[in-house]
Parts: sequence; structure tokens; C-alpha cells
Amino acid sequence: MALKIYTKTGDLGKTSLIGGTQVSKSHIRIDSYGTVDELNSYIGLVSDYFEDEKTNCTLKEIQDRLFTIGSSLACDPDKEPLMKIPDLNESDIEFLEIEIDSMNEILPPMKSFILPGGSVAVSTAHIARCVCRRAERCCVNMKEQLLYVDPLVIKYLNRLSDYLFVLSRYISQQSGATELKWKPRISQKLNGHVVS
Repeated sequence: MALKIYTKTGDLGKTSLIGGTQVSKSHIRIDSYGTVDELNSYIGLVSDYFEDEKTNCTLKEIQDRLFTIGSSLACDPDKEPLMKIPDLNESDIEFLEIEIDSMNEILPPMKSFILPGGSVAVSTAHIARCVCRRAERCCVNMKEQLLYVDPLVIKYLNRLSDYLFVLSRYISQQSGATELKWKPRISQKLNGHVVS
């Protein structure tokens, strides 16, 4: 008999952390790893839209690390989990930095702010960047509420958002999309009238 996907155990708005502790589904810890899960899905979408073998290998590595981060966030820090949780290392952050530097070497210098857009892949990379920033904010919120979060998780998410921004520019260049530069409208008053 196939395993049923629905268990009905969460019908009352509660869920269990790794370790068995029951918490509300609105708990900041659930919000944190749920946002990381959302980020992981968007990164999969970036990979589907941008067919570049090296980049997609990197994105698969990132997705693996995000599962590790999700597992870490889903643990009750006061209880020893029965299963071994994979760990995050400083080398994972260094890997992102190497990838950022590698892409930046072939990108033109930024002389203005960049608007999301130009192609579906570029826009999706920007969405992933925004979700990554939200995941980081959730984790910082946890820390400020004195709930344990591995400091490497916050550091990794911070670096990942930088990677995703540079990736959006790299995708734009490699796919021949137009990079959309922000041209702010400057209003000024001339003879009492506002002109743009």
C-alpha cells in the first residue's frame, strides 16, 4: 500500500519540529524554514529557465544547502534529533563567493541600479533574491527573539542573496537580454511649476 501524503495531524494549525515539539504553524521557526523552502523552489525555476550546465550544477549545490538549512531551522534546539542532520560549513559560503567573483570578472561594471526584468530567467533570479532576503530577515528575527539559529545560516543566506543578484546580471549577459537600468525621474520646480 502506498504511503498517504496527508496525515491530518496538522488540521488544528499545529505541526511538529524535528525532535517532536509541537508548535503553531504561524511560529517564526516554521515561517523561517517555509521561506527557505519557497526560495528553494524559485531556484529550481531559475535553473529550468536558464539552460547553462555550470550554473545549473551550482544551483543544484545551493538547493542541497537550502535543504540542510531547512533541516537546521526545523530542529528543536533543546532536543537531540534521532536522525543526523547535515551540517553547513564555512566552505559553503566560500563556494558562493568564488562563484560571485567568477561571474563578476566577465560582467561590465555597474554604473546604475538595475531593475528586475529583461527575460523570464532574469526576473525569476530577482524573485529568488527577494525571497532569500526575506528568509534572512526571518532568521534574524528568530535571533532577536533569542531563538537559536546557527550563525552560518544567516551568513549563508546573506551571501546567497548577493550571488542571486550577480546571477541575474550574468543570465542577462549570457542570454543577450537587455539589462534594465533604473533612470530615476527627477522633479524640480521652475517658476512654481513641477517639471520632470
